[in-house]
Amino acid sequence: MKIKRKIVKIDEMLCNGCGQCVSPCAEGAITLENGKAKVLREELCDGAGFCLGVCPTGALTLEERETENFDEEAVKEHKASLVKEGLAPHIMSCHWCGNSEMIQPLLPVKTNGDSTWVCVKCLPQLIHG
Repeated sequence: MKIKRKIVKIDEMLCNGCGQCVSPCAEGAITLENGKAKVLREELCDGAGFCLGVCPTGALTLEERETENFDEEAVKEHKASLVKEGLAPHIMSCHWCGNSEMIQPLLPVKTNGDSTWVCVKCLPQLIHG
């Protein structure tokens, strides 16, 4: 069923194929295909946009349009298939202290022209210096 909602849009002209957007996608909706990032299936993208902050070229944006409804069950099945294929999700770590997302929640941050991840423990240091 199609509904109007926010979903990630990837500008192929701006995408350099670095893959930095793949790991932040908790649903596994983004993949690299022919050297470019691509939304694998629209029902896997929840539109949260965690991938946006790490794209060094600004190729990812959120757009509101008619698309498939987000499907939590499809996400579970997709993640299970990735694990079965030996493609378990990459664990992200804080750029400053090295804590993994298993220890502290991480947020995407763009600073000094670089896109990276910072944990909630290090964020105040980044903000206040």
